[in-house]
Amino acid sequence: GLRPRPGQEVSVKVLGALEDGGLVERDPRLTFVPGFGDVVQALELGVPTMQPGEVAFFLAAFPYGYGRPGREPDVPPEAPLLFEVTLLEVRDGLDPQPLPPTARLRLGAQRRERGNFHFARGDFSAALHSYRLALRALDGPTAAPPGPQEEEELREQRVKCFNNCAAAELKLQRVEEALVACEAALSISPDNGRALLRRGQLLAQQGRDAEAALVLRRALELDPASEAVHAELSRLVKRRSAPA
Repeated sequence: GLRPRPGQEVSVKVLGALEDGGLVERDPRLTFVPGFGDVVQALELGVPTMQPGEVAFFLAAFPYGYGRPGREPDVPPEAPLLFEVTLLEVRDGLDPQPLPPTARLRLGAQRRERGNFHFARGDFSAALHSYRLALRALDGPTAAPPGPQEEEELREQRVKCFNNCAAAELKLQRVEEALVACEAALSISPDNGRALLRRGQLLAQQGRDAEAALVLRRALELDPASEAVHAELSRLVKRRSAPA
Protein backbone atom coordinates (compact mmCIF):
# COMPACT_ATOMS: atom_id res chain seq x y z
CA GLY A 1 0.00 0.00 0.00
CA LEU A 2 0.90 3.66 -0.27
CA ARG A 3 2.46 5.53 2.63
CA PRO A 4 0.57 8.51 4.09
CA ARG A 5 1.05 11.72 2.13
CA PRO A 6 1.32 15.21 3.68
CA GLY A 7 -2.06 16.46 4.84
CA GLN A 8 -3.64 13.03 5.06
CA GLU A 9 -5.23 11.85 8.29
CA VAL A 10 -4.12 8.55 9.81
CA SER A 11 -5.60 6.22 12.40
CA VAL A 12 -3.24 3.97 14.34
CA LYS A 13 -3.32 1.49 17.18
CA VAL A 14 -0.64 2.44 19.72
CA LEU A 15 1.01 0.83 22.70
CA GLY A 16 3.79 2.72 24.46
CA ALA A 17 6.04 1.38 27.20
CA LEU A 18 8.96 2.44 29.37
CA GLU A 19 12.25 0.53 29.44
CA ASP A 20 11.05 -1.44 32.46
CA GLY A 21 7.97 -2.56 30.54
CA GLY A 22 5.53 -0.23 32.27
CA LEU A 23 2.71 0.62 29.87
CA VAL A 24 2.14 4.38 29.52
CA GLU A 25 0.17 4.55 26.24
CA ARG A 26 -2.71 2.39 25.08
CA ASP A 27 -4.99 3.67 22.33
CA PRO A 28 -6.90 1.29 20.05
CA ARG A 29 -7.56 4.05 17.51
CA LEU A 30 -5.51 7.25 17.69
CA THR A 31 -6.37 9.64 14.84
CA PHE A 32 -4.14 12.54 13.79
CA VAL A 33 -2.61 14.38 10.84
CA PRO A 34 1.20 14.03 10.78
CA GLY A 35 2.82 17.43 11.02
CA PHE A 36 0.00 19.05 12.98
CA GLY A 37 1.67 18.58 16.37
CA ASP A 38 -1.09 16.38 17.81
CA VAL A 39 1.19 13.58 18.96
CA VAL A 40 4.76 12.94 20.10
CA GLN A 41 7.54 13.31 17.55
CA ALA A 42 8.15 9.55 17.41
CA LEU A 43 4.69 9.10 15.89
CA GLU A 44 4.83 12.30 13.83
CA LEU A 45 8.00 11.08 12.12
CA GLY A 46 7.49 7.33 12.21
CA VAL A 47 3.95 6.79 10.98
CA PRO A 48 4.49 8.47 7.57
CA THR A 49 7.11 5.78 6.82
CA MET A 50 4.51 3.00 7.27
CA GLN A 51 2.02 1.32 4.97
CA PRO A 52 -1.60 0.50 5.89
CA GLY A 53 -1.75 -2.75 7.87
CA GLU A 54 1.91 -2.59 8.84
CA VAL A 55 3.03 -3.07 12.45
CA ALA A 56 6.16 -1.16 13.45
CA PHE A 57 8.22 -0.67 16.60
CA PHE A 58 9.75 2.74 17.30
CA LEU A 59 12.38 3.16 20.01
CA ALA A 60 12.21 6.85 20.86
CA ALA A 61 14.84 8.81 22.73
CA PHE A 62 13.31 11.33 25.14
CA PRO A 63 13.34 14.33 22.71
CA TYR A 64 10.99 12.31 20.49
CA GLY A 65 8.75 11.26 23.37
CA TYR A 66 7.77 13.47 26.29
CA GLY A 67 10.95 15.51 26.38
CA ARG A 68 13.21 16.36 29.25
CA PRO A 69 10.36 16.98 31.76
CA GLY A 70 8.55 13.69 31.02
CA ARG A 71 4.84 13.46 31.75
CA GLU A 72 3.48 13.28 35.26
CA PRO A 73 2.66 10.91 36.79
CA ASP A 74 3.68 8.01 34.57
CA VAL A 75 6.59 9.08 32.31
CA PRO A 76 9.80 10.01 34.21
CA PRO A 77 12.07 12.85 33.01
CA GLU A 78 14.25 12.02 29.97
CA ALA A 79 12.56 8.63 29.58
CA PRO A 80 13.03 6.72 26.31
CA LEU A 81 9.88 4.96 25.09
CA LEU A 82 9.13 1.93 22.95
CA PHE A 83 6.04 2.27 20.74
CA GLU A 84 4.25 -0.55 18.97
CA VAL A 85 2.21 1.03 16.18
CA THR A 86 -0.28 -0.49 13.73
CA LEU A 87 -1.34 1.74 10.85
CA LEU A 88 -5.08 1.10 10.55
CA GLU A 89 -6.26 3.64 8.01
CA VAL A 90 -5.20 6.60 5.85
CA ARG A 91 -7.76 9.19 4.71
CA ASP A 92 -7.60 12.31 2.57
CA GLY A 93 -8.05 15.67 4.26
CA LEU A 94 -8.80 16.60 7.84
CA ASP A 95 -11.93 14.94 9.21
CA PRO A 96 -13.29 14.36 5.67
CA GLN A 97 -16.24 12.25 6.70
CA PRO A 98 -18.97 12.47 9.33
CA LEU A 99 -18.02 10.78 12.59
CA PRO A 100 -20.19 9.53 15.44
CA PRO A 101 -20.53 12.10 18.24
CA THR A 102 -18.46 9.91 20.58
CA ALA A 103 -15.62 9.86 18.04
CA ARG A 104 -15.79 13.65 17.69
CA LEU A 105 -15.59 14.01 21.46
CA ARG A 106 -12.64 11.65 21.65
CA LEU A 107 -10.76 13.43 18.85
CA GLY A 108 -11.46 16.84 20.37
CA ALA A 109 -10.27 15.73 23.81
CA GLN A 110 -7.12 14.19 22.32
CA ARG A 111 -6.20 17.43 20.58
CA ARG A 112 -7.06 19.61 23.55
CA GLU A 113 -4.87 17.45 25.80
CA ARG A 114 -2.04 17.78 23.29
CA GLY A 115 -2.50 21.53 23.47
CA ASN A 116 -2.24 21.34 27.25
CA PHE A 117 1.01 19.39 26.83
CA HIS A 118 2.46 22.18 24.65
CA PHE A 119 1.12 24.89 27.00
CA ALA A 120 2.76 23.30 30.05
CA ARG A 121 6.10 23.38 28.22
CA GLY A 122 5.75 27.01 27.20
CA ASP A 123 5.14 26.42 23.50
CA PHE A 124 2.06 28.61 23.32
CA SER A 125 1.87 28.81 19.52
CA ALA A 126 1.78 25.00 19.28
CA ALA A 127 -0.79 24.89 22.10
CA LEU A 128 -3.02 27.36 20.27
CA HIS A 129 -2.74 25.32 17.08
CA SER A 130 -3.83 22.17 18.91
CA TYR A 131 -6.77 23.93 20.58
CA ARG A 132 -7.97 25.18 17.19
CA LEU A 133 -7.69 21.68 15.76
CA ALA A 134 -9.72 20.42 18.71
CA LEU A 135 -12.46 22.95 17.93
CA ARG A 136 -12.40 21.90 14.30
CA ALA A 137 -12.90 18.30 15.33
CA LEU A 138 -15.73 19.15 17.72
CA ASP A 139 -17.50 21.31 15.12
CA GLY A 140 -17.21 18.77 12.29
CA PRO A 141 -20.11 16.81 10.78
CA THR A 142 -21.53 13.96 12.82
CA ALA A 143 -22.70 10.64 11.42
CA ALA A 144 -25.80 10.78 13.64
CA PRO A 145 -27.45 13.50 15.72
CA PRO A 146 -25.87 13.68 19.19
CA GLY A 147 -28.01 12.70 22.14
CA PRO A 148 -28.67 15.15 24.99
CA GLN A 149 -25.65 13.99 27.00
CA GLU A 150 -23.34 14.05 23.96
CA GLU A 151 -24.62 17.51 23.01
CA GLU A 152 -23.82 18.75 26.51
CA GLU A 153 -20.34 17.18 26.38
CA LEU A 154 -19.66 18.76 22.99
CA ARG A 155 -20.72 22.13 24.38
CA GLU A 156 -18.48 21.75 27.45
CA GLN A 157 -15.52 20.72 25.32
CA ARG A 158 -15.95 23.76 23.07
CA VAL A 159 -16.03 26.07 26.07
CA LYS A 160 -12.85 24.49 27.45
CA CYS A 161 -11.11 24.88 24.10
CA PHE A 162 -12.08 28.55 23.74
CA ASN A 163 -10.92 29.25 27.30
CA ASN A 164 -7.63 27.53 26.54
CA CYS A 165 -7.29 29.52 23.30
CA ALA A 166 -7.74 32.70 25.33
CA ALA A 167 -5.03 31.63 27.77
CA ALA A 168 -2.62 30.84 24.92
CA GLU A 169 -3.39 34.11 23.10
CA LEU A 170 -2.75 36.00 26.33
CA LYS A 171 0.63 34.29 26.75
CA LEU A 172 1.42 35.41 23.19
CA GLN A 173 0.46 38.97 24.24
CA ARG A 174 -2.47 39.11 21.82
CA VAL A 175 -5.11 40.74 23.99
CA GLU A 176 -7.71 41.32 21.27
CA GLU A 177 -7.55 37.71 20.11
CA ALA A 178 -7.79 36.49 23.70
CA LEU A 179 -10.88 38.64 24.21
CA VAL A 180 -12.50 37.18 21.08
CA ALA A 181 -11.87 33.66 22.42
CA CYS A 182 -13.41 34.58 25.79
CA GLU A 183 -16.48 35.98 24.09
CA ALA A 184 -16.80 32.81 22.01
CA ALA A 185 -16.75 30.74 25.21
CA LEU A 186 -19.39 33.01 26.78
CA SER A 187 -21.60 32.80 23.69
CA ILE A 188 -21.86 29.07 24.41
CA SER A 189 -21.94 29.28 28.20
CA PRO A 190 -22.81 32.82 29.41
CA ASP A 191 -22.23 31.91 33.06
CA ASN A 192 -18.85 30.26 32.67
CA GLY A 193 -16.83 31.64 35.57
CA ARG A 194 -13.42 31.14 34.02
CA ALA A 195 -14.38 33.00 30.84
CA LEU A 196 -16.03 35.80 32.80
CA LEU A 197 -12.96 36.30 35.00
CA ARG A 198 -10.57 36.36 32.06
CA ARG A 199 -12.83 38.68 30.06
CA GLY A 200 -12.95 41.06 33.02
CA GLN A 201 -9.17 40.98 33.30
CA LEU A 202 -8.75 41.65 29.58
CA LEU A 203 -11.22 44.52 29.57
CA ALA A 204 -9.38 46.04 32.52
CA GLN A 205 -6.09 45.73 30.63
CA GLN A 206 -7.66 47.73 27.80
CA GLY A 207 -8.77 50.46 30.22
CA ARG A 208 -12.44 49.55 29.82
CA ASP A 209 -12.96 49.65 33.57
CA ALA A 210 -16.75 50.08 33.66
CA GLU A 211 -17.28 47.06 31.40
CA ALA A 212 -14.71 45.06 33.36
CA ALA A 213 -16.45 45.82 36.65
CA LEU A 214 -19.82 44.61 35.30
CA VAL A 215 -18.30 41.35 34.08
CA LEU A 216 -16.40 40.73 37.31
CA ARG A 217 -19.45 41.44 39.45
CA ARG A 218 -21.38 38.90 37.43
CA ALA A 219 -18.57 36.38 38.03
CA LEU A 220 -18.75 37.15 41.73
CA GLU A 221 -22.52 36.59 41.81
CA LEU A 222 -21.95 33.13 40.37
CA ASP A 223 -19.04 32.31 42.69
CA PRO A 224 -19.02 34.57 45.77
CA ALA A 225 -16.09 32.65 47.29
CA SER A 226 -13.74 33.14 44.32
CA GLU A 227 -10.52 34.71 45.60
CA ALA A 228 -9.36 35.44 42.06
CA VAL A 229 -12.47 37.49 41.26
CA HIS A 230 -12.30 39.34 44.60
CA ALA A 231 -8.63 40.18 43.95
CA GLU A 232 -9.33 41.42 40.42
CA LEU A 233 -12.24 43.57 41.56
CA SER A 234 -10.16 44.99 44.40
CA ARG A 235 -7.38 45.97 41.99
CA LEU A 236 -9.91 47.56 39.68
CA VAL A 237 -11.55 49.57 42.48
CA LYS A 238 -8.17 50.81 43.77
CA ARG A 239 -7.13 51.88 40.30
CA ARG A 240 -10.39 53.71 39.66
CA SER A 241 -10.21 55.49 43.01
CA ALA A 242 -6.55 56.52 42.65
CA PRO A 243 -5.98 60.26 41.96
CA ALA A 244 -5.24 61.13 38.37
